[in-house]
Amino acid sequence: MRGWLVDTMSLTQKLIGHSTHFRVHRLRQCRAQCLRDEADVMGLPPRRMVQEREVLLECDGQPMVYAHTIVPLSATTSDWPFFGSLGERSLGTTLFGDPRVKRGQLYYARLRREHPLAERASRALGTTLAPDAPLFARRCLYQRRNGLLLVTELFLPAISRLVPRAQRVPAD
Repeated sequence: MRGWLVDTMSLTQKLIGHSTHFRVHRLRQCRAQCLRDEADVMGLPPRRMVQEREVLLECDGQPMVYAHTIVPLSATTSDWPFFGSLGERSLGTTLFGDPRVKRGQLYYARLRREHPLAERASRALGTTLAPDAPLFARRCLYQRRNGLLLVTELFLPAISRLVPRAQRVPAD
């Protein structure tokens, strides 16, 4: 998992390199209450409302990453002009393609099954995540103009079996 967690390249680009068909499956995008640990990172008061986006990143039809992004409601459309209209397009491609976006430090965690994002990922998958499989996540704060955006990526257990396209053995 270390290679997935610490890699500073675009996760979207890395997943594309590990699949024949990459897809962003948007689960929801709406106003929601900020999670406590997100509020701490963003410097927001607890229970602040934010704009939230949840997606599954899929490789060849298999969910690999549950991604959760928040933007404070105080951010303007000039701060994040594309955020409201992403649909099923990749946020990572947009972030890494904009020279005005400043990427902060990556933070890592092993999440408990009771963490709200682990529970949301389970609901999105329609199954309970195996209790013995570790859940690793990383988080990064981005800035564009005066706006902040926080991305948390929860790596689903299936990602441990993913190999680069170039290393795949053809099926007989």
